[in-house]
Amino acid sequence: MILQKPPDAFCLYVLAHGAGAGMRHPFLQRLADALAEERVATLRYEFPYMAEGRRRIDAVPVLHARVREAVAAGAAHGLPLFAGGKSFGGRMTSQAQAAAPLPSVLGLCFAGFPLHAAKRPAVERASHLREIGIPMLFLQGTRDDLAQLDLISGVIEELPDATLHVVEGADHSFHVLKRSGRSDEQVLVELAQAFARWAQAISGERSSRM
Repeated sequence: MILQKPPDAFCLYVLAHGAGAGMRHPFLQRLADALAEERVATLRYEFPYMAEGRRRIDAVPVLHARVREAVAAGAAHGLPLFAGGKSFGGRMTSQAQAAAPLPSVLGLCFAGFPLHAAKRPAVERASHLREIGIPMLFLQGTRDDLAQLDLISGVIEELPDATLHVVEGADHSFHVLKRSGRSDEQVLVELAQAFARWAQAISGERSSRM
């Protein structure tokens, strides 16, 4: 696991990787750096197949168990806790939460929720989201070929406590074209700021109830 904790952190985000790239992928490192600038600590971790260098993805129970192990490690740091991840990692986190609540987790954030396979629009992968029971934040690019925007928007509208943040011009990797007038680094700052605003609101609501 990789902990990145700024001294003034107000929360911790347990961050899972995508299906084909581990916790040291440059995107996750840059995202963790951007989140640190917003006073968000991150705990990155790997699923067993990735840690062991295997191509075959682990069985779902193994994946869910790893999510729970990482969340438990994150809770030990004593900060308001959030979980989720990039693409596949976020989906596995959501499945684990739907199956049984992740202890201490206040909300889930998905950096590019993979709603369907490329060029095969569908919404079946979202069926379990109704069972989440805690706030959710979806960070989605308008050019994401794994989440057609009208479909993911429709899914989110039907969820009781879900927020959609649309990143104009970004694909599933949150890459933007040069003609957009923005850089990928600017997109990462946008993602981090959107997460921080959402997490602060949820953490503040929790504190006011205590």
